[in-house]
Amino acid sequence: MRRTTKYPVQGANSLWQLYRTVSFWKVLKNVIIIQIGRYTPFLPLKNWLYRTFLGMKIGEQTALAFMVMPDILFPEKIRIGRNCVIGYNTTILAHEYLVDEYRLGDVVIGDEVMIGANSTILPGVVIGDRAVVAAGTVVHQDVPPGAMAAGCPMRIVRRNEPPSN
Repeated sequence: MRRTTKYPVQGANSLWQLYRTVSFWKVLKNVIIIQIGRYTPFLPLKNWLYRTFLGMKIGEQTALAFMVMPDILFPEKIRIGRNCVIGYNTTILAHEYLVDEYRLGDVVIGDEVMIGANSTILPGVVIGDRAVVAAGTVVHQDVPPGAMAAGCPMRIVRRNEPPSN
């Protein structure tokens, strides 16, 4: 089960009411910073932009590849550990806007995690240290430390086995 907080809405769908939940100016600033970051080939600059202007927590030596798309509404709810690789065109969401409600949830990515290209990380999940997420995976639940997750729907294809004596 993902860790999200639900906020019911009345009337028009929740996305139509977007600017009642988050400031237009915050979204505009986030879009500009994220678009600069998505095209920036300099990883330290990209991480600095995201830490400084979006409030994301990104560990040292973490690489967000070309075209990675962090959440534009609530990027401050994303925490990525040190020495991770987030693959090309991956999307990391901290929100879901539905017809009758919207949901927010922190995304926590541990240390030394590898996320393959074109993956989608949904709000409220935790990806444990040294986990591997295969390319094209939709991460809709937690991934244990050291495990490998793949597919749509995602499933754990390998768990970290303790060393045998």
